[in-house]
Amino acid sequence: MSVDVETFPDSGLLVESAGKRLIDTIHTAVTARGRALIVLTGGGNGNALLEYLGTHGHRIDWACVHLFWGDDRFVPHDDPNSNYGMAHDAMIAHVPIPPGNVHGIRFASSPVDAAREYEDELRAYYGSTTLDPARPLFDVVLLGMGPDGHTASLFPGKPALDERRRWVVEVPEPGLNPFVPRVTLTYSALNSARSAAFVAAGADKLVMMGRVLAGEQELPSARVSPVGELVWFVDRAARGIA
Repeated sequence: MSVDVETFPDSGLLVESAGKRLIDTIHTAVTARGRALIVLTGGGNGNALLEYLGTHGHRIDWACVHLFWGDDRFVPHDDPNSNYGMAHDAMIAHVPIPPGNVHGIRFASSPVDAAREYEDELRAYYGSTTLDPARPLFDVVLLGMGPDGHTASLFPGKPALDERRRWVVEVPEPGLNPFVPRVTLTYSALNSARSAAFVAAGADKLVMMGRVLAGEQELPSARVSPVGELVWFVDRAARGIA
C-alpha cells in the first residue's frame, strides 16, 4: 500500500483537487473494467465533494457507476441524519445515474437485518463470499475522519473494529451524536479497494491528523489499509500549517 498526503491552502482547493482526481479515477475504472464501484462518505467535507461531482462530473459515464455507502445511521432515507439522503441531495439528484445503480443501506426491520442484507448485496456483486486481494471489491472508497479519529461508523473501542469475517456490521451504540444505531462496512470491505481517499479539513482535525500520521493504530482512521493506494486530502489547518 502506498500512502500519499496532499495538503491544500483551504478546503475549497482541497475539494476541487480531490474531485478532479476522483473523476479521473472513475473514468479509468469504467474504461478498464466496464464499471466503477464507489463507496460514499458522509460529513461536511464529504458532502462538499459530492456537490462537486454533481456539478462537474460530466465526463463520468454514470450508467456504469454503482454507488455504495461506507456507513449510515439507521434512519429512513429522508431523515436529516441519513447519509443516503445527504448524498442524494448533494449529488445523486443532479446526475443521470440509473436508480438501480444506487445501493443505499436500507431501513430494514432492525440494524442487524440491514447489515445482513447489505452484506448479501455486496457479496452478490463481488460474486464470492471471500475477498481476494488481487481482485478488490471497490474501485474507490471515500472516507472522512471524526474528531475522535473514527471513520465510517468504526469508533474507538467498539467491537466492530476487530471484526474480520463479516463485511458489514450493525453498530448499536455509536461513539458520537446523533446516538442512533448505525450500519457500517468493516475493514475487510473498506480495505478491498483499488483506491481509498480521506478528506479532512479544518483545525478540529489537527490533533487526530497528527496521531494518524504517526501511525497510532488504536485510532480507527489510522487502521485503514487498502490493497491499493491510500490518499489523504487535507488542508493546512488540519496539518497545523499557517
